[in-house]
Amino acid sequence: MIDRTIDARLAQTLRTFPSPRPLKVMEVCGTHTMAIRRAGIQQLLPPQIRLVSGPGCPVCVTPDSFIDRAIFLARQGYLIVTFGDMLTVPGRESSLAQERTAGADIRVVYSPLEALEIARDSNRQVVFLAVGFETTAPVIALTLLQARKKKLANFFILPGNKLIPPAMTALLTERTIIDGFLLPGHVSTVLGKDGYAFLKPWAIPGVISGFTPAEIISSLLRLLELIVHGRGTVENNYRRVVRDQGNPRSRAAIAKVFTVADSDWRGLGNIPASGLELRSEFARFDIGQRVAWPKEKQRPAGHCRCGDVLRGTIDPPQCPQFGRGCKPGHPKGPCMVSSEGSCAAWYTYG
Repeated sequence: MIDRTIDARLAQTLRTFPSPRPLKVMEVCGTHTMAIRRAGIQQLLPPQIRLVSGPGCPVCVTPDSFIDRAIFLARQGYLIVTFGDMLTVPGRESSLAQERTAGADIRVVYSPLEALEIARDSNRQVVFLAVGFETTAPVIALTLLQARKKKLANFFILPGNKLIPPAMTALLTERTIIDGFLLPGHVSTVLGKDGYAFLKPWAIPGVISGFTPAEIISSLLRLLELIVHGRGTVENNYRRVVRDQGNPRSRAAIAKVFTVADSDWRGLGNIPASGLELRSEFARFDIGQRVAWPKEKQRPAGHCRCGDVLRGTIDPPQCPQFGRGCKPGHPKGPCMVSSEGSCAAWYTYG
């Protein structure tokens, strides 16, 4: 169903957009994916224009190994603190929700600063699961600065933050066919328009968008115009929130605490310089410096195709488990778990 609040003239402009050839546009952000499906915007696209999801859902791109390590820590008696949508992400053999049911102390917070308070008020060893993109990294950096200032000896993180630009570059490098990017609004508050300069050599346009139906449609229309006219530029269509230079203070906080490192992405493999690890002066907060990880196990055959969805090579219904063995109440993979997951959006809104 199409959102009735969408301006009829704006909707008609998108419906009748004159594309001279088939086009494939990727919305990078998981929040955009959910907003598009909820509003029914995909129903307004002309048949020759295809909108696919990208790797902008932090829960979806978190690999099995991260979940398995968090479960290992929970079983070792560490107090685990996490964002709520990580609970039901399946590892190779279990999930954090299953471990909590079995008795592990796993607590849900909305901010890593809450994890700091838990550590301050406890004599337990507390581990915060640090996931997310450029949006969550600044507050995690602030949390670690506070932990150092307060000299907390029982607070640690399991590093898992990732960076969006290297993932987009990886998709383009492997020749994934993408004609243009609907760029994320939240991440862009930190990166700014200038943060997408890496797209210039590819001559692929991008438009930073807000999240209301009107903002998304107007951004899509502008992106389609850039594609059709062969203009490989990046434009900011979310100026009420995003500055072209982004947020230098947030980037400075990230740089003070973290350094760039290679990182594993679910479905995309290891991407160079796409993750964040702690600088040497903060290394004592990395729980990986204190434990010996068990040997990784292989996932059984027949698992979900979330990785292919995140690469934009298939739509969710093309996964053989979609809507059958894999549903929001019984997810087989993170794309069905997360509130920003493409599979969850397709299943819920069609």
